[in-house]
Amino acid sequence: MTKIRKEQETMPIKWRLKAVMADREMDYRQLAQATGLHRVTVNKFVNTYEMPPRLDRKTLEKFCRVLNCQPGDLLRYAPDENGDFSREKN
Repeated sequence: MTKIRKEQETMPIKWRLKAVMADREMDYRQLAQATGLHRVTVNKFVNTYEMPPRLDRKTLEKFCRVLNCQPGDLLRYAPDENGDFSREKN
């Protein structure tokens, strides 16, 4: 495993798409339709709790536009007390 890959695996940045969608009472099908992304793609983004390794700017912009939020609402820096990443899921 490369050094970069190991750093990505321990990154303490949490992905909160599922929580933001729940706040807006939106399911993945509605988000897929509104963003123009395939529902399988959106479902993969919804069901991850760590920052997606292949999140591009256009996709993030689509999520923010449709959910009426800021990138910081979708991403949270969450290290635990030992400096390791938190197991928090939202």
